[in-house]
Amino acid sequence: MANTEGRNQTSITEFVLLGFRDLPELLALLFLLFLVIYVVTLAGNILIVALLVADRHFHTPMYFFLGNLSCLETCYTSNLLPRVLASFLTGDNTISVSGCMTQFDFVSFFAAAECYLLAVMSYDRYSAICKPLHYAALMNTRFCLSLAAGSWINGFLAGIIVIVLMLQLTFCGPNKIDHFCCESTEMLNLCCNGTNQIELVITILGLLFTLPPFVLTMMSYVCIIFTILRIPSTAGRQKAFSTCSSHLIVVAIFCGTLITVYLLPKTNTLRDLNKVFFICYAILTPMANPFIYSLINHEVKEALKKLSRLGLRYGPHSGAAVLLKLCRSKVSRAAALLPAKSNHPNKRRPLRRQESVSRRHSAVHTGAP
Repeated sequence: MANTEGRNQTSITEFVLLGFRDLPELLALLFLLFLVIYVVTLAGNILIVALLVADRHFHTPMYFFLGNLSCLETCYTSNLLPRVLASFLTGDNTISVSGCMTQFDFVSFFAAAECYLLAVMSYDRYSAICKPLHYAALMNTRFCLSLAAGSWINGFLAGIIVIVLMLQLTFCGPNKIDHFCCESTEMLNLCCNGTNQIELVITILGLLFTLPPFVLTMMSYVCIIFTILRIPSTAGRQKAFSTCSSHLIVVAIFCGTLITVYLLPKTNTLRDLNKVFFICYAILTPMANPFIYSLINHEVKEALKKLSRLGLRYGPHSGAAVLLKLCRSKVSRAAALLPAKSNHPNKRRPLRRQESVSRRHSAVHTGAP
C-alpha cells in the first residue's frame, strides 16, 4: 500500500485546469472576451505610466504611486491571462506542478504588494487633505521611494513564504483543479499529506499581509471624511473629495472582492461564484483602474485629451511617437526657461539698453529709418 501511495505521489507531475470546460459552446466568446480585457488592460496601464512620465505636472507623490499601481496591475494580469488564452487556443489545459506553484507564488506576490500599495496611496491622500501644510515635508522624495519599495518588498516576502510552504506539499491523484488558474484552496485539496497546519499558516499569513493595510486604509479614509465634512464651502468639499474618490473606488472593488473570495465557504455550490469574484479582483480590477482614474481625475482627463489632440495632429505617427514628441516639447520648454532663472537677471537689462542705443546711433549715422 505504501509503495502504491508512493507511486501515486511521484506520478503527479502536472495538473489539469478545468476552468470553463463546462461551457464548451462559449469558449470562442470567452477567448475574445479575455483577449479584449488583456489588450485593454495592457494599453490602459502602459498609457497611464507613459503619461505620468512624460508630463512634469504629474511628478507628484500621488501620481508616483499611481504609476507603481499601473505597473503592478500590468504584471498581475500578465501572470494569469496569457496562460488562459493559450489554453483556449490550443485546448491544452495542463500545467506542470512547478509552473502551477510559480503562478500561485506570483499571485500572492502581486496581491500582497497591491494591498500595501493601496494603503500607501490612502496615507498619501490623508497627508494631503488632513495635513496640507506639512504635506511637502512628510511626502518627500526619499520617503515616497521607501514606501513604494516597502510595498514591493512586502509582496516579495509574501511570495517567498508561500512558495516555501507549497514546496513541502506532496500531490497525488486526482490531478484536476476546478479553476482557470492555480488557486491555493484547489491545490491543497490535492495534497496527500495533512494540510491542516499549512492551511492555518497560509490563513495567518494572509491576514498579516492583507489586514494591516486594509485597516490603515479604512482609518485614513475615516480621518479624510471627517476633515472634508469640516470644510465650510461646498466647492472645497467637492474638490477635496475628488482627489481621493478614484482611489476609494479602486480600494472598494479590489478589497471587497478579495475578502469575499477567501471568506466564502468552500462548497461545491459556491465554487462557480468563487471563480466570478476571483475574475473581478484579479482580472477586471486591473482593467478598470485606468478608466477609473482617467474618468474621475480631472488632471488625468485633461492630459489624455491633450494627448489625443496630439495624436490627431500627428496622425501618421504612432502613439509612442506622440509621447516622444510630448517629452521633447517638455524638455525644450524647460531648457528655454533656464536662462530666465539666472541668479543675476538684472545684469542683462543694461546690455539690452546699450544695444538699442547703439542701434539708434547707427541708424542716425547711416540714415536708415
